[in-house]
Order: sequence, then C-alpha cells, then structure tokens
Amino acid sequence: MTTTIVLTPVRNEAWILDRFLGCTSLWADHIVVADQGSTDGSHEIAARHPKVTLIENTGPEYDEGARQRLLLEAARGFPGKRVIFALDADEILAPTWRRSAAFAAVAEAPAGTVVRMRWVNILPAFRSCWLPDEDIVFGYVDDGAAHAGERIHSIRLPVRASAPSVSLSDVKVLHYQYANWARMKSKQRWYQCWELLNLPHKRPIQLYRQYHHMDAIPPERVAPLPESWLAPYEAEGIDMRSIAEEPHYPWDEEVLGWMRAGGPDRFKKLDLWDVDWDGVADPRGRPTRLVHRWLRATQGDADRARIRLVQRALIPFGW
Repeated sequence: MTTTIVLTPVRNEAWILDRFLGCTSLWADHIVVADQGSTDGSHEIAARHPKVTLIENTGPEYDEGARQRLLLEAARGFPGKRVIFALDADEILAPTWRRSAAFAAVAEAPAGTVVRMRWVNILPAFRSCWLPDEDIVFGYVDDGAAHAGERIHSIRLPVRASAPSVSLSDVKVLHYQYANWARMKSKQRWYQCWELLNLPHKRPIQLYRQYHHMDAIPPERVAPLPESWLAPYEAEGIDMRSIAEEPHYPWDEEVLGWMRAGGPDRFKKLDLWDVDWDGVADPRGRPTRLVHRWLRATQGDADRARIRLVQRALIPFGW
C-alpha cells in the first residue's frame, strides 16, 4: 500500500490555505503543514482539515532547506511506501489528476523516482494564464535519502543525479501567486531585499531581471484559462476564484524594518520605490532613476547582446 503525502510550508497564507487544503484533500492521504509563526489565522485554518498534520516551524529565519528537512522528517513518520509531493499553499493540482494514468502509476514507481510537472500561472480575473515551459520537481517516491536544500530557491525534495524521472504532462500545477498581483509584488520586493542583504555577490541588475520577469510575460505564453481546471473543484463546493483583501502584507513590513534599521540607501538600486514606505523617503538620485527606467523598458529584451553589453558597462558603477 502506497501512502501519498503532501508537504506544505506556511507563513501567513490564510488568503489561499483553505482552498489549497480543500482541493489537496481530495487526492492526498496526508498533508503535513509546517507553520512558521503565522498571525493571520493560517494555523487555525489548517487545524480544521482532517487530513492535516500540523507541525511548528520554530526557526526564526527564512531558510527553505531547513523547513524542507523538517517536513521530510515528519513525512517519514508515516509507515510503508511513501509518495511525497512538495507544494506551496498557492499551488493546486489541476483536477485532471482524476483521469491521469501517469499520475496513478506514480504509486508503483521505484524508490527515488522524481515527479515533474509544469506550472500554470493563473493571471488576475481568472480568464487567462501564463504557461512556462519548465518542468519542476514537485514529487518524489521516498527512498530515505538525505536532503540538504538551500536557504532560498531550493529544490524541494532529494533528487539523485541518476534518479528515474516521470513528467506528468497531463497534470498541471495551478499557481495562484500571480492571481493576487499586489501580494505577489510585495513578495518579490522582499526577495530582492533579502538577497541583497544575504547574498552580496548578487548584483542589482541581476536582482531586477530575476524579480521583474512577470512584467514582460511573452504574449505567446499567455492562453485562456480552461474552465475545466476550476469547475470540478467548484462542483465539490470549493471556492476557486475569490481573492481575499488584505490590509497589509507581512513582507513589506519586514522590508520597512530593514530600511529603518540600516537606512534606505542600501536599497536604492532596487526598483521598489513605487510604493509608500511609511515616511521613508526615496533615496534615488536621477542617474539611478534613469537606470531603473531603462531596466523596465528592456525587460522583455534582456537576453539581447546589446542589452547585455550595456549591463556589463554598468557593473563598475555598482550595478
């Protein structure tokens, strides 16, 4: 007998958590939620779902590798053969899993097999979606391997170089991050600041290109959002389209704390000055504003040789 376990880290995800847990409970045997000090009711929402095992992530810092190891350890407390999926709260399997032979066959795959799927990035208003072409490791047939992970943007599960791999082309991962555009932008601002503070080798232009990719979505990658990816869940009584209003975002509060503690000048080369930072003045001079304007104008052409040439010329000036 194979047990299917979903691992989900949570910190203030009340806006989406009930939807995620309702959908995921339809196919998973167990959902392990590691809550890291949520203050928005996420803990209480998780506790209402019978398939959830709720654990506490007491780590004070942002560390994806540490929370992945915490979740894996909890998953390995369930006996027998385990298929483990690592999904964030804003990632929901399209309901095509119900008729997917490949999805069902994962239960019989050998230990160590990794399971790859592709995101479908739902865009605001739920009428269209952005279709990346990257396969991401979302699942793994547990073989007990150790997992190191990285502090940020970590592969979620152990992946051996020689591991067999299964790509579920008929089961997409509905990614809700971009459906809540303002929330997403707040998180991207936080990521840029965190990397600036913790990964000093990353240059401001690199951070801009990485965290503003959604501002230049290739039109050929945008398609209508199929009704069939939402309606089956709605037939189960799950709300798939509403976006709850939030008075503030925790990432902006943390960034504001960093600005007040160390001064805003250290962040002036990051293009995050289009929001009100509660009295913290925009420290950018005219040259910095011009570079940001140029970055915005060229985001869709960042791979072109002439754009890369200009970027290299800016390196001696701290970019």
